[in-house]
Amino acid sequence: MRIVIAEDDPLLREGLALLLRAEDLDVVATAGTPGEFLVAVDEHAPDVAIVDVRMPPTHTDEGIVAAVEARRRRPGLAVLVLSAYVEQAFATDLFSVGARGLGYLLKERVGRVEEFLAALHRVADGGSVIDPEVVAQLLARNRRTDTALSELSPREREVLGLMAEGLGNSAIAERLFVTDGAVHKHIRSIFSKLQLPPDDQADRRVTAVLRYLDGGRR
Repeated sequence: MRIVIAEDDPLLREGLALLLRAEDLDVVATAGTPGEFLVAVDEHAPDVAIVDVRMPPTHTDEGIVAAVEARRRRPGLAVLVLSAYVEQAFATDLFSVGARGLGYLLKERVGRVEEFLAALHRVADGGSVIDPEVVAQLLARNRRTDTALSELSPREREVLGLMAEGLGNSAIAERLFVTDGAVHKHIRSIFSKLQLPPDDQADRRVTAVLRYLDGGRR
């Protein structure tokens, strides 16, 4: 796994590089600005990019913009975005073009090394990951603004939140101590209440999660 890190804080940038190299992962480049990051992507053709949301010069959304551009230049590039805060607009912007190979974690998750590495590997394998704290906060916000989401049962909201974290049916069943069949039933009900047609199961999962993230405006 070839990794590029884009983080303007030199201590965190080098700390991440040391952590990953200690796990025998190949950090091929680090960058402190969006421009340096895109040059590194072009030069090293990484498998995964770890990108800070807020980067120079304005420290607003430069990291998100750079991540989207990196995936345009290198289709299939997995991206794990790190943020200090729950920023709904940035999360939805990132996932609006599809969820495969994308992750959004709070920076505090890096200190929980096993969780962070598990998320990195899941994204590298083409999965999606959203920090559990992000999921919890967005669910609390969006239940008040989306009528369809408000009709979900407590268990269905729990299942949708775990879907947003990137878990598959078996992993959700294990987390909730229920059967795979029960999870499948809950997901069918979620799709029905959110009025998502049964054309493509994978696409409906992504659509349901995006609906959940942006408060039902899809």
